[in-house]
Amino acid sequence: MTVTVLVPDEEGVIALSEIEGVRPVVYRPGEPVPAEAAEAEVLVTGGRPTEAMWRELPNVKLVQLLVAGAEDWIGNVPDGVLLSTCRGAHGGSSAEWVVAVLLAMYRGLHDFADGQRRKRWERRTTDTLQGKRVLIVGAGDLGRHLRRRLETFDVRCTMVGTTSREGVHAVGELPRLLPEHDVTVLMVPLTQHTRGLVDAEFLAAMPDGAILVNVSRGPVVRTDALVAELASGRLRAALDVTDPEPLPEGHPLWDVPGLLLTPHVGGAVSGVRQRAYAVVVRELSHYLGGELPKNLVHGEY
Repeated sequence: MTVTVLVPDEEGVIALSEIEGVRPVVYRPGEPVPAEAAEAEVLVTGGRPTEAMWRELPNVKLVQLLVAGAEDWIGNVPDGVLLSTCRGAHGGSSAEWVVAVLLAMYRGLHDFADGQRRKRWERRTTDTLQGKRVLIVGAGDLGRHLRRRLETFDVRCTMVGTTSREGVHAVGELPRLLPEHDVTVLMVPLTQHTRGLVDAEFLAAMPDGAILVNVSRGPVVRTDALVAELASGRLRAALDVTDPEPLPEGHPLWDVPGLLLTPHVGGAVSGVRQRAYAVVVRELSHYLGGELPKNLVHGEY
């Protein structure tokens, strides 16, 4: 039996053609629906769900995402349809971004780059990432990638997850852990439990001079509370995501001191599509073999 799988691009066709019993067909939202859509059993997508989508794809049994975040889909998938994420494809690049911003901030690279533009040779001693204590909130694939990279810099990492287990603290321990760390990194999905997790009380528990790093989703952080701390100069931050996003002109985050800001590019690196499709191939192989996908989302993280 051949299973029709809808993919958003030709890269998907090439990647999925290696799986026996799969017929990949390109399907792009906003364009005319291919005839094969009516019989398609699997939808591979990096987009968002729409009501029209389910009318066009009446026989879909699995939605396989090309991204790790599923917040747009949870609660918007019909009963009986499986939802699987692309967890494992983006952990390395997101961890790399965190290491890059921490090195830039501790080693003062922005100031040295400014000196280069001004043609000024100004030597000074900087801080170092070595020996820092980093609290990683999110003990999944992204968190594990980050810990492995940071430990090569002699960083002491503490992992926090939803529940306590060996090597991982429970989220309820954050009030005790926050004051003990130089850096707190957010690597959690956006859910009803993580929305607004970082509020004024959370930030107040961080020690003077600490750095907050957000590479998850903007609404995990209460923006007004963060702006207040940054404006005071007590904390610093590195953000790849914001709330709102994109950040509008005139927003106070553009001008607060102590902030390194990038426009949601933590996973925007060369080869990302190939890595994503490698995960898709693995997940579809499980599904076609009669198993549940390993990245299956059961209604909530």
